[in-house]
Amino acid sequence: MDIQRSGEDYLETIYILQQRTGYVRSIDIATEMGYSKPSVSKGMSILRELGYITMMTDGQIKLTKSGLKRAQEVYSRHKLIKEFFISKLGVNAITAENDACKVEHVISEETYLRLKEFMDKEREETE
Repeated sequence: MDIQRSGEDYLETIYILQQRTGYVRSIDIATEMGYSKPSVSKGMSILRELGYITMMTDGQIKLTKSGLKRAQEVYSRHKLIKEFFISKLGVNAITAENDACKVEHVISEETYLRLKEFMDKEREETE
């Protein structure tokens, strides 16, 4: 079963928080995303049912193998799109961040792969 944009945003946030602090709880996600704790709780329930996260007895949230894979994919798309917007289009960092967060969910796999090839080639040429 596929998840919606909000689910991908939750997975990406869990991944980022895990990298930053090593420990993720619902309140951390709510604070990071500016969502209410009940909204996050519902989101976590859905992600748990889909097998993307596990919730530990101490309240810690961990990505499963499939959750980690999906989170890394979304985060990679986000970073690449943001980099493209800033370095190739001259978009300011705040706008690039906001726009990348939207585009990462709707970009086709074909377009993403072409963009990745383009950016990889650009990086090689500047090294």
